[in-house]
Amino acid sequence: MSYTGGPAESAGAAPGGRSLSLARAAGVLYEAGLLREVVTSQGWFVAPDHLPALEMSSLTYDTRRLTPGALLVVKGKFKEEFLGPACDRGMVAYVAERDYGAVTQCPGLVVDNALEAMSLLAAELYGHPERELTIVGVTGTKGKTTTAHLVHAVLSEVTDGRTAMFSSNHLCLDGRTFTPAVLTTPESADSLRMMRQAVDAGMTHLVMEVSSQAYKLRRVHGLTFDVGVFLNIGQDHISPVEHPTFEDYFYCKRQLVRHSRTLVLNADSDYQDLLVEEAQQAGASVLTVSRTTGDLVLGQEGEGFTLRYQGQDVAGSEEEAMRLRLAGAFNQDNAAAAVAVVLALGTPAQDRALRAVEQVQVSGRMERLTSDDGIVGYVDFAHNHLSTTLLLDEVERVYGRDNPRIILVSGSTGGKAVNRRQGIVTAANGRVDSFIFTEDDQDRESATQIARQMRGYVTDSEASTQIVVPRAKAIEAAVTQARQHPGRRNVILVIGKGDEVRNIVNGVKQPYEGDAAVLRRLLG
Repeated sequence: MSYTGGPAESAGAAPGGRSLSLARAAGVLYEAGLLREVVTSQGWFVAPDHLPALEMSSLTYDTRRLTPGALLVVKGKFKEEFLGPACDRGMVAYVAERDYGAVTQCPGLVVDNALEAMSLLAAELYGHPERELTIVGVTGTKGKTTTAHLVHAVLSEVTDGRTAMFSSNHLCLDGRTFTPAVLTTPESADSLRMMRQAVDAGMTHLVMEVSSQAYKLRRVHGLTFDVGVFLNIGQDHISPVEHPTFEDYFYCKRQLVRHSRTLVLNADSDYQDLLVEEAQQAGASVLTVSRTTGDLVLGQEGEGFTLRYQGQDVAGSEEEAMRLRLAGAFNQDNAAAAVAVVLALGTPAQDRALRAVEQVQVSGRMERLTSDDGIVGYVDFAHNHLSTTLLLDEVERVYGRDNPRIILVSGSTGGKAVNRRQGIVTAANGRVDSFIFTEDDQDRESATQIARQMRGYVTDSEASTQIVVPRAKAIEAAVTQARQHPGRRNVILVIGKGDEVRNIVNGVKQPYEGDAAVLRRLLG
């Protein structure tokens, strides 16, 4: 791993008593071409011998988390009045894209890009932990979280438990303890601090999800991944506050390819030729996974699957098909990608550790529940066109012969990724019998208005539609409706939140029982 250049929301003190001098910080930024000048009460300088002899022992981007010896990074929607009392609360210096000398006496490092600067300085402060880890980055429109867990499971077997993980639902810094995550990809200050904690805990490997926003907002600036995984690409995250176009979204996703030594690519993905070309231009080796032809070929065998790697069976003969706890053919694709990662890192194809993928279950991802009266429920994080399509494909594969009556319970987030609303419904049109629209992190939008908008995209005149805003009540309505049609196989799909146990309303995270808990209770 090279650096070129607990679920806390802001980085704290550097472990091990590490510190960073103002002069060294300025030097790192100058060498990276980011530093404009250092602003002090004595004037503006660039040369280190003019700078005050100051040591910084922590790094934060939140004035509420200032500690003595802190370097504050000013980013996003920042109110300059916050800087006034910051020196009294421990701030030694700040990093910003403008001079704040009029509101604080503390020195400032004025830079071209504060987010890039934060990543470089965090790496320096925490002693470059990324250089001590073998790091796997996973991206894709669907399947990042599941694949990260699958890779973590196999690498944990291979490394005897010395693999850490950053995923959208869990952090694991010591190889065995899982805690809730805040972001899919943490801010650079947080991720580098946690990498240091992982290294200090004896970890040798790290698997992390890498979102499009991670590159858009420079959260992984400077990182080169030992293995990058590209699963798939579809329309998502298109909004004024995320990506203005699909091109911008896809471009940000592709940055992982440019910053990986080896690329594991699902060759059945759209735009796979471009992705291979991107890897070749970056000098990365490519390991392809496919159901037709590639370096690692996945074959179907009943409910299980087989893998062949460059002509040899993986982890046994073809008679020893792997069987996942995770439902869905797409999760077999994810498992194949996870195996490919470990093969790329040098594990022999016959190593039984590769079968660790069989034991993985990720809460809120294709979580299947059944009732004594024959109702089947799926709780899944599906929240866009691609993931909804794949979920419905799986239901058709498993229950198609039963002519199932499918009830879809869905909402969509407020204030971002507005294209998801139409995408979910378009994927379900003609494939479900009933739509129940509900709330899902509506934030400052009206859940009712979002639901009405989604109902407006329903074009199937045979499907019933209903709006039930309280999410638990919507699931209850689905179960009640299913029991009113006992003559058919009823399948309830509750999508969008996965294992989340909160709902964001007006910027506030409100407690929520959780989709699986509600459905389990109602199905008995």
